[in-house]
Amino acid sequence: MVKLGLIREGKICMNDKESTKEIINSYRKRKSQSWQNILLFVGTGLLIVLGAALLIFWLTGTQLDIGTIFASKTPTPTITYTPSPVPPTATITLTPTESLPTETPAPSPTPTRSGAVIYIAEENDTFFSISEYFDIDIFTLLVYNAGEDRLDLDLSNPVLFVGDEVLVPAPGATVPTPTSIPYDVLPGFRVEYMVRPGDSVGSIAFALRSTVEDILTYNEDLEDPNAIYPGQILIVRVNLVTPVPTDEAEATLEHTPGSVFTLTPSP
Repeated sequence: MVKLGLIREGKICMNDKESTKEIINSYRKRKSQSWQNILLFVGTGLLIVLGAALLIFWLTGTQLDIGTIFASKTPTPTITYTPSPVPPTATITLTPTESLPTETPAPSPTPTRSGAVIYIAEENDTFFSISEYFDIDIFTLLVYNAGEDRLDLDLSNPVLFVGDEVLVPAPGATVPTPTSIPYDVLPGFRVEYMVRPGDSVGSIAFALRSTVEDILTYNEDLEDPNAIYPGQILIVRVNLVTPVPTDEAEATLEHTPGSVFTLTPSP
């Protein structure tokens, strides 16, 4: 009886130990399952949030940078300014320098004309510009070229064309010196008078002791007494009127280059 009791007590003790072990094992199992449930719940929530975020980005067309989402915060570096030493300012001292003497270039020698030359007219040339270039009186230039057949020059309208050959007289050349009309020349004696710059029919008539009407009569092509021009040849009958001055010296014409008198016997 004693042994049977001991055996029973031993079985009871063993049963108690086994039940305690089973309880511990079931607790551990439940505990592990609860952690798994928590992890599963958290993972499901993250997936739902991530899916919602992806859907929003897809609908709005915004590009998603995965690296910026999971990037760890990087501490912003702090810039520390270290003052650098300021170099001393250099002082500039101006030292006057001696200026070298400037050499004045010597003028190149200009060839001097010694005689008459033929000048070929170029574009925009005129008798006036040519007379200025060669330093010659324009009236003298026109008179010297009036008798040149190659130009066929009309002194009333001295037009110059490109390529025309212009005779430029020698330096110092002038129109021949005029011959004065004596008082004892017979009245009505005809002379050929070359009009000079500044002349008018009235001044010519007064100087040659003639009349404007007589000059117009003997020059049929002279319709307008104001239309005379330098170099024009007029037929003038002299000594038709009594001169006002009695002193012959006062009545003598003072002509500039360009006036020519040619005595012609009256018919």
